[in-house]
Amino acid sequence: MRGRFREFWGSNRKREAIEAYILILPMIVGLIVFTAGPVLASLYFSFTRWNLLSRPKWQGFDNYIELSHDPLFWITIKNTAFYVLGTVPTGTVLALLLAIALNQKIRMLAVFRTIYFLPVVSSVVAISVLWLWLYQADFGLVNQFLRFLGFRGVRWLSSTTWAMPAIIIMSIWHGLGYNIVIFIAGLQGIPQDYYEAATVDGATAWHKFFNITIPLLSPVTFFVITLSIINSFQVFAQAYVMTQGGPVNATKTIVYYLYQQGFMHFHMGYASALAYVLFIIIVALTLFQFWFQQRWVHYEI
Repeated sequence: MRGRFREFWGSNRKREAIEAYILILPMIVGLIVFTAGPVLASLYFSFTRWNLLSRPKWQGFDNYIELSHDPLFWITIKNTAFYVLGTVPTGTVLALLLAIALNQKIRMLAVFRTIYFLPVVSSVVAISVLWLWLYQADFGLVNQFLRFLGFRGVRWLSSTTWAMPAIIIMSIWHGLGYNIVIFIAGLQGIPQDYYEAATVDGATAWHKFFNITIPLLSPVTFFVITLSIINSFQVFAQAYVMTQGGPVNATKTIVYYLYQQGFMHFHMGYASALAYVLFIIIVALTLFQFWFQQRWVHYEI
């Protein structure tokens, strides 16, 4: 009797496993065909010279050696690093402060949360076009507001000094709502007992913020910073729509340079090498963050 039960149970387990694999088969096929396949193919193409028309010609590490001597590549590295340093810290701090404000019991709270999240669900291209009008030197609302305050207008997108800061400001505004939602979820997960005990001990609001909120919110902060850095290194649409990488390459990022090499000049092997250099940079920074988070991330026990 026990043997029959085990045989029946074993056959059911096998049948369920087969059914499960059949159900997830489309996703596995899609992952292999549309993700893993192109990733491995681009790794091969990074060692070749290929123009999308003729057969790829193997040339070893020539693309990577050429990259190391390409001055435009180093300009894009500098521009991308400037963009990351401009968006990630500022965007994280603003999102945290606004999340704390929106986590309070105030009137029309749902309306404010919706307003802050609207840019996130909007198209990046549409947002870029909107800010292109706002940054217009003569009639844009940004310069009009500056003149109203008594300042001179700035030629935002045609200035090598202000073009990248203009894109950074727009990108922070666009991604703020997503980080705010993540921080609000983290804030609501902090037990109120800690705050009540601190109040009994006579702690001020600043003491509660730095000794309770910040430490207990550090896992969420780590998550936000990691995702923000990864996304910032892949910035493309803003520079493509608003400045086309100019003026004088001031806003040309790694991904924009990759796009130019691969889909405008048809240097697909060189573009693949650029993609893998970007991949290595992102992986290295992410691993560093996971190592460094042991020093500042505090998980509740």
